[in-house]
Order: sequence, then C-alpha cells, then structure tokens
Amino acid sequence: MRRIVLSACIAMALAATAVRMQAHHAFAAEFDAEKKVTLVGTVVQMEWVNPHAWLTIDVADAAGKADRWQLEFGPPNALFRRGWRKSSLMPGMKVTASAFLAKDGRKVANADKVTLPDGSVFGAGSAEGTPAPSAETAK
Repeated sequence: MRRIVLSACIAMALAATAVRMQAHHAFAAEFDAEKKVTLVGTVVQMEWVNPHAWLTIDVADAAGKADRWQLEFGPPNALFRRGWRKSSLMPGMKVTASAFLAKDGRKVANADKVTLPDGSVFGAGSAEGTPAPSAETAK
C-alpha cells in the first residue's frame, strides 16, 4: 500500500511539473525579436501574477478606435528589483511601451521597457528586456 501511495504522489508531482513547463514558454516560441513596436496607450490594468505580469493598455488606431493590447512582462519579483511598485501603473495613466510583437498577429507583445508620464523609464523584466533603471529613474 505504501508503494502505491508513493507512486501516486510521484506521478502527480511529474504531471504538475509538465503543466507548469508548458505554461512557461520561451520568448522565441511566441514573440519575434525582429518586430519591435512602440505603443502609446492608456493603462486598463496591471496583473501582478507569476510567471509573468501582464499590462493591458488601450491604444488608439488610425481611426481613433481603441485597440486593446496585452503586454507580457517578467515575473513580479524581477519588476520589483527594477523599481516597479504596484502603484507604478494605475488605470487611466498614459504610457509608452516598446515591445516585441507576437508571431501569430494577436495584439499581444513582450514588453521591453515602459516610459511613465513623468519620463521615468523602466525595464519590463522579460527575457529580452532591458537592465534595471539607473538611480535617477528609480523611485
């Protein structure tokens, strides 16, 4: 009986690991390092979740209609080390983000850096991201 329980526990642990590995993808699998874009938009929300934080912004298209974009960041801890705080990106705030476009054409991108309304520039902590901000831009 003990072996059955132990075998079941090992099987469950392996299954959980496989699910986690599928959820955490490589940059090159989803994003194109050759297609960098600059997005100027209004913050809808910032989700501080692992393994990647997500910023949702509305970006006006040529006709003035809002296109909703999802920007993938690094993990919350990496953002914290770069000077980010939960109060850094509030709904309604205008931001400029440089990011790498998704390969499949969705309005999803991997953020590189974000410029806040006061001119502070922060790295997004992603795989292809920029280093931590200098002392002048950290708050």
